[in-house]
Amino acid sequence: MTETLKEINDAYSEERPLASYARVLGVYGTAVAALIAAGKLTGRGAPDRVNPMDLVLMSVATHRLSRTIAKDTITSPIRAPFTRYIGVSGPSELKEEVRGEGHRHAVGELISCPFCLAQWIATGYAAGMVFAPRLTRLVGTTMTAVAVSDWLQLAYARMIKETK
Repeated sequence: MTETLKEINDAYSEERPLASYARVLGVYGTAVAALIAAGKLTGRGAPDRVNPMDLVLMSVATHRLSRTIAKDTITSPIRAPFTRYIGVSGPSELKEEVRGEGHRHAVGELISCPFCLAQWIATGYAAGMVFAPRLTRLVGTTMTAVAVSDWLQLAYARMIKETK
């Protein structure tokens, strides 16, 4: 195969910054490798198993934190260099479009997409469970409480709307 990387990218799509995506993946892989190395150096390893309550906390906290970073109005300054405000997409959530090219575009897609962020956040949470489990559980419990509160707020608003 003698295709250049540019030819591969252009054949795939001129609109998708594959090289920048590859760099973002490289950052993720490097971070995971560094966490594994730090675990080995400090004598900390992955647990033999994850208990069900930790899995629930990790899941709900990952959901809530990824939505907070990707959609919340208060975190829009983090996204602003990479996105453009379009409007409101839901209760306390913004609709934004990714702007720029190359790295700016790739990072914009990552930080404005809760599904994309979830992998990174869950990895950070897992690392937290290895290096600082008490603090990580506290953060997980806090973010889970926020998520449950969100769901209750939405249920309450729907109930009030239906009774009118």
